[in-house]
Amino acid sequence: MEQTLKGKTALVTAAANGIGRASAEALAARGAQVIATDIDGAAVEALAQTSSNVTGYPLDVLDDAAVTALVASVAPVQILLNCAGWVHDGTILDCDSADWDRAFDLNAKATYRITKAVLPGMLDGGSGSIINIASIVSSEKGAPRRFAYGASKAAIIGMTKAIAADFVKDGIRCNAICPGTVQSPSLNERLAATGDFDKALAAFKERQPMGRLGQPEEIADMVCYLAGDLSAFTTGQAFAVDGGWSI
Repeated sequence: MEQTLKGKTALVTAAANGIGRASAEALAARGAQVIATDIDGAAVEALAQTSSNVTGYPLDVLDDAAVTALVASVAPVQILLNCAGWVHDGTILDCDSADWDRAFDLNAKATYRITKAVLPGMLDGGSGSIINIASIVSSEKGAPRRFAYGASKAAIIGMTKAIAADFVKDGIRCNAICPGTVQSPSLNERLAATGDFDKALAAFKERQPMGRLGQPEEIADMVCYLAGDLSAFTTGQAFAVDGGWSI
């Protein structure tokens, strides 16, 4: 059963491409008013032209002042999708302090920063659904050459459970989605960077038991489920949407 999200305002980070864009489109299609944010302001402005339910805003999720100003300037948010992230390629021996800090800044601290800004309004309204994009490569599963990425995505799962526990009696739900490998422009860039796009793509498909990559729209469907009332009894969970990789 498809649910309506009419009357709800959703804020989506990293909405220019991939999971963020597909989720913004899916939330809008179900009736939510979507605040689509991304450091690429032109891209989210273009996204806004495709739906009257979408408004695009440039946003650097690493900028405390910018996050605070944006949240103060928009309608109260009932749905928050934290989608911004970065993939570091390497083991602990390849990860210097700058790589470590960047992974945690974009994957974990941005989630902390935006959630802290949005949560008071949710509490004032007596309800809210926070959805964090983690990864199956986290506390759920290890993967080669994903040291900083896996550690920072594990932090998101920890934050998800802590927020859920702290505010479960206040009408706030917080859940995480743990995708497997999903088709996206950023994935294509990483595949190209290997020097052999086709070989790298084949290897990524091979590690998925279904033999294919996930599509952003498949993650967006889970986002919409967690955003609305069909999941009203669900909080503090990390949902694997990974093509069976974690079996």
